[in-house]
Amino acid sequence: MGTRADFYVGRGKKAEWIGSIAWDGYPSGISLKNDRPTILSAKTEKTFRKQVSAFFAERKDVSLPADGWPWPWDDSCTSDYAYAFDGGKVYACPFGHGWFVATKEQPEDDAGLKGPVEFPDMSAKKHVTLGKRSGLITVSG
Repeated sequence: MGTRADFYVGRGKKAEWIGSIAWDGYPSGISLKNDRPTILSAKTEKTFRKQVSAFFAERKDVSLPADGWPWPWDDSCTSDYAYAFDGGKVYACPFGHGWFVATKEQPEDDAGLKGPVEFPDMSAKKHVTLGKRSGLITVSG
């Protein structure tokens, strides 16, 4: 199974979902290649969107809003990570447990995470996939 991540502009039930990835969704997997700035350090919404778009363009495991919500769950509380640009910073949220500033070290044992966490209900946009966008590994013998 992959480490899934969802990306938003804003936080809360009215946040705008801009896409998801099925693999390497942990914070160290979200940096861009070479010396380009990372998504996690974006200071403006425009920069965040641009960096996420460039990051997505290099991947084959991306689900965009036009593809539908790729997961069998209804919001990001079950995704490994969610990332949101809000108020001039990028925040990360592991499994819906609370937000932390994404450029900082993730608090251990969920201590110091800022909740409660709410995400948009994606059940009406659900289009579950078992293909390359799912993060599912199948083994046959």
